[in-house]
Amino acid sequence: MNAIDNKILVVHTDWSRAYGGQEIRILTELREIGKLGFATGLIVPEKSELARRGKEEGIPVYPVAFKSKFSISSWLALFRVLRKIRPDIVNTHSSEDSWMAGFASRLCGVPLVTRTRHVLAPISSAVSYNIFPHVIFACSEAIRNQLIDQGVKPSRIVVQSTGIDEQRFQFSPGDRKEIRSRYGVGEDDILVGNIAFLRHYKGHPFIINTAASMPEKFKFMIVGGGGELAKLQAMVKAAGIGDRVFFTGHQEQPEKYFSAFDLVFFSSYESEGISQSFIQGLLYGLPVLLCRVPSLLEPLDAVDAYEIIDYNDVESACKALKSLSKKRHRDKEHIAAQRRAIIKKYGLKAMMENILSIYERFGIRRS
Repeated sequence: MNAIDNKILVVHTDWSRAYGGQEIRILTELREIGKLGFATGLIVPEKSELARRGKEEGIPVYPVAFKSKFSISSWLALFRVLRKIRPDIVNTHSSEDSWMAGFASRLCGVPLVTRTRHVLAPISSAVSYNIFPHVIFACSEAIRNQLIDQGVKPSRIVVQSTGIDEQRFQFSPGDRKEIRSRYGVGEDDILVGNIAFLRHYKGHPFIINTAASMPEKFKFMIVGGGGELAKLQAMVKAAGIGDRVFFTGHQEQPEKYFSAFDLVFFSSYESEGISQSFIQGLLYGLPVLLCRVPSLLEPLDAVDAYEIIDYNDVESACKALKSLSKKRHRDKEHIAAQRRAIIKKYGLKAMMENILSIYERFGIRRS
């Protein structure tokens, strides 16, 4: 128990300075676990976006630079923090902080050390996975299988995607009208949407190339911010489709935009766990076009309107969007059934119940 307030203390670590799905998952877990009576904390770089947002939410932030495994100052700062706050649970995330905080937490006798693996990509070595964390949370079955194939012990891995708040992500006629009106999208237009941080593996150039080959009644909206924006805007300008492709920038309320969409085009082509925005779109029952990425295929058993294509196959994408556009006015009962199935496996409540069960397996229970 944390010596300061006699509560179980759950601390997450992260090396990243940026902000994306991984960081949203961290804040979501800490926010929800705090509601359940646990104490929370963040061990992150001082100038990181997580530090800023954590402080805004009242989560204690303990600065550690995580410069590299060879940074003596980072090691000293990390040990000082761990010995001072004495966490009951440490959950690591990125490569650098997972190696350092995993090792240091074990040396400091932290009762439960966990690691969350967010991406579907080869690991450099299974050694740290098999030694430091007691439990590894894999964000998809595909990530679990990839870790096992590279030598991580199956008994250590628990599959847990990021839970989506079903109360927040649900259709709103008012939001639909407001967003479409703002961007001049008529009700007879077919709005194809994508919500994601603008990073190379999210595949946004594929969306733009497809948009250039689609009839004018198809409009495209890319919601998100990031380093790829200028490149994507230049592509749109060169293609002469600026009146049909809209960039909204980063939005803190993406739920409003899902209500405005008729279709979702999820263009990611590598590295994805089960993306949060992908699941969010499924909660709305929107027909979805996606690329053939193993993690993203897992929820499709519960989905009745989708098409799978290979990345950069513009001809197939155009054909699929035209086909899916005929399914955008589907039976409400089918959409409701899909929503219930997605919530059961990927809802926020389901995530927290699973995480609490892991805590209890290691003897850590709320008083």
